[in-house]
Amino acid sequence: MRLPTTTVLSLSALATLVLTGCSTGSTTSAEPASPTTAAPRKVGSNTAASAPLSSAALSQRLLDESDLGEGYSRKPQRPTTHDDVTVIGCPALAKLGSSAATGTGLSFPRQAKASFTYAGGSDSEVSEELYSDTATKLSQGIGEIFDAMTACPTYQLVSGNIVIDMGTKQTAAPDLGDEQWSQLLTYAVGGQRSVVKQTAIRTGTILVVLSGAPALVDAHLADAIQAAQAR
Repeated sequence: MRLPTTTVLSLSALATLVLTGCSTGSTTSAEPASPTTAAPRKVGSNTAASAPLSSAALSQRLLDESDLGEGYSRKPQRPTTHDDVTVIGCPALAKLGSSAATGTGLSFPRQAKASFTYAGGSDSEVSEELYSDTATKLSQGIGEIFDAMTACPTYQLVSGNIVIDMGTKQTAAPDLGDEQWSQLLTYAVGGQRSVVKQTAIRTGTILVVLSGAPALVDAHLADAIQAAQAR
């Protein structure tokens, strides 16, 4: 059994993993989501907007196939339903409840998402999420989840008969935007193990999250930030 990279790309990736299991398709959440990256590092202000943007405006600032290069195609979004998820081995995360584990513990109604796949295979998949709210709400809402996640470098998620072994490792984030988070997310299920990089950048009232194959995240992050600020 192999899970494609995009099953863990979004900030609601934990729910997606549990609910898609061995599916070969990708899923993106229709709900606001909670990040699973390391604690933020603050730098000087690079404010992109003085007020939160609408979902429609955010959708115009997503990367597209031309930004990624030849061979990439956009994958259709499918709504995710949320079943009960049990967190094992992470009291801090379990204390927040299953809504935190499944990415529904935050309330960022202004959002836009896109996932892309490369013709060469599932290891070349990448996903982008944009959220907009006040800078304070973005930071505080995310910070609560980050604190819980970074308290537990390894833990398990259980939904029905699916058990997912999770691991997180903080990685250095580039000096972009106002706050940065980055991690390598390791997941193991059904004898298969995969690593996905997630990097989140808050620039003013916009939160940019790019996830996928580590090399692709590094290659396209600056473009994603520029598009979020300027488009």
